[in-house]
Amino acid sequence: MSKIANAARALLLWMLVLVPPANAKLAATPPQKLLPAERDSLARAIATDRTDTEKWLKEAPNSYLATVGRTDFGDAKTLVVGSAEDCGVRIADPGMPAHALSVTVAGDSFQVAALDPATPFGWNKLDWHGATLPPTGITLGRWTLRLSHQRYPAIIVFDPRSPRYASYHGLEYFPVDLAYRFAAPLTPNPAPDTVIIMSTRGNARRAVRVGWFDLLVAGRPVRLEAHRLLEPGVDESSVSIFFRDATTKHESYAVGRYVDPQKLEDGRWIVDFNLAYNPACAFSPHYNCPIPSRANTLPVAIRAGEKDSHYSH
Repeated sequence: MSKIANAARALLLWMLVLVPPANAKLAATPPQKLLPAERDSLARAIATDRTDTEKWLKEAPNSYLATVGRTDFGDAKTLVVGSAEDCGVRIADPGMPAHALSVTVAGDSFQVAALDPATPFGWNKLDWHGATLPPTGITLGRWTLRLSHQRYPAIIVFDPRSPRYASYHGLEYFPVDLAYRFAAPLTPNPAPDTVIIMSTRGNARRAVRVGWFDLLVAGRPVRLEAHRLLEPGVDESSVSIFFRDATTKHESYAVGRYVDPQKLEDGRWIVDFNLAYNPACAFSPHYNCPIPSRANTLPVAIRAGEKDSHYSH
């Protein structure tokens, strides 16, 4: 064998030893090491985020607490919004025109048309009488309509006079614990496969399994699948973790919780369970939320992030 061939063979063997296959299970990443000043800064930022979330829930016109109805399109292509009894989305209020809007599913978008010349709809801070829109929120008088797709199109109605604001009694969180914060590599799925994630409304939602995070949580190695939902409006660079742990159904929400990793410039991702949050269905029955997979059901307790406070009386 020539010297060149021997060198090539040696290089190949070195690569096989030092470069693991894309789906190899890496050593579990321990919690991120932080300086005292970094810890203080992060704790303040998390506290601010929690305060802002509480304010949004209690005051925003598109708060989860503002939801008063959901209508799925089902086999229908078009739904009419108005106060008349024949409307597919009926808002029985004197301030709503009999037939205000028609909304038609057009692929991944919606064609919206005002049926009452005196009642345009609002989108992107402008008034419109007709537009083709992505999944988004539009306003109609005091109401907000969320045009939701998720491959199962629906219209969700928000009312700032929703009675659910009055029954709400606040959020609860675990104390900030930065032992649940990780700067970890994402082991890429060598052949990203499409998987089915069931939802709280019984729909089978498609997602791509983009890879895995291997973390050392409370001294125990755990592996978490990372997904990206294959739905209109989902950022192609986003990664989500839907998980359950030993606190689920006890201290935290029974369906599970979510955390959204953030990519660093060096290619690693921040996975901070202090930012773990409950899905929208914890607040309202009008949402369609992913249910964590069996693979993401952890035997360890993650006492970080949002708890289950049961929100309403």
